[in-house]
Amino acid sequence: MIELLEASHLALEGENILHEAKAFSTGILRERVSSLDGRLFKRTVHALELPLHWRVQWFDIKWQISLYEQREDKESNLLELAKLNFNTVQATHQRDLREISRWWRDLGLMEHVDFTRNRLVESFLCALGLSQETRLSSLEELECFILVIDDVYDLYGSLEELECFTSAITRLWDSEQIQQLPECMKVCFQALDDVIHEIAYDIGKDEDWHRVLPHLAKAWADFCKALLTEAKWDNMGYTPSLEEYLSNAWTSSSGPLIMSHASFSVGHMNLEDVADLLERNKDLIYNVSMIIRLCNDLGTSTAERDRGDAPSSVVCYRREANVPEDVARKHIKELINQAWKSINAHCFGNFETPFVRTFIDATVNAARVAHMLYQLGDGLASRMVILGGKSYLQ
Repeated sequence: MIELLEASHLALEGENILHEAKAFSTGILRERVSSLDGRLFKRTVHALELPLHWRVQWFDIKWQISLYEQREDKESNLLELAKLNFNTVQATHQRDLREISRWWRDLGLMEHVDFTRNRLVESFLCALGLSQETRLSSLEELECFILVIDDVYDLYGSLEELECFTSAITRLWDSEQIQQLPECMKVCFQALDDVIHEIAYDIGKDEDWHRVLPHLAKAWADFCKALLTEAKWDNMGYTPSLEEYLSNAWTSSSGPLIMSHASFSVGHMNLEDVADLLERNKDLIYNVSMIIRLCNDLGTSTAERDRGDAPSSVVCYRREANVPEDVARKHIKELINQAWKSINAHCFGNFETPFVRTFIDATVNAARVAHMLYQLGDGLASRMVILGGKSYLQ
């Protein structure tokens, strides 16, 4: 039943038999789980919480090692090798985190923006989740600034200030426009401008950095325009329909922004190939971005509603369909299931180059990161074992 449940999450659109298999196996396992014990109980609970296909493999590795250690037929040499590998990789991640921590501290941004979340470790964890084998350059810096800019729109700026901030970014980073803004927003704008130039130079070097820059700048402009739309809705007290909300929310999720940066980091591809890669995978990026947004909404909608934040997908559907919250949440979960069916079609295809495979894997992992982060609510601070948990030598 566990294997059937896991397999059902690999379904493509139209494979209704696997949809039925998911409902059947889920029902059986929920009915029997209380009577199980040992490894079988742990495997059942784990599968019902989140299937393997929706998990970031590296984030799950310590649990898998612990489970294997309980097997009577375990191979001691294999177990020792797995633990050694975990310790080695964890040490590498901790070294990388120290590097990004020095960069963030030297940047000095947090000294000027006390309203924002200082979630460097969580940002690093998100970037790590996209690619464990290959460290995709610039994604740690990107994740840090996504949280900062999101807080500028959510927590700090007035609507007039946000319109000015967005306009400056949209108009090719016009620094003259921001002179009327509060000092902390000027600092955010300048720091973001500097970092995007640094990232563009790291990607394109001397020859192509000026050609890379407009692509990154447009991705940021689209992200900020989507955040501004949400700020306008909040200012008006307006609750959009679910369709209208999602047409904007897939961009404000930061998915397209992250994937635009990632596309330049997966290998030595020219700009034309990168543009073609993004174009051919628009559907994948859209569905992954939807999962990021919907998982976020499921994990944070109750707290955000209590704080009086802008409506989430759960609230939009509740009001539109006039249904209780549990029905609305069930509908949002079904939208996530449908998005995964579209994503699965990209997971099992043939890839003409290793770069395409790396990009597809990183993109799909972004959806997996969202599931892991928001599985138990707003989990940005709850998944630290990979970085800070004890090694097997301690």
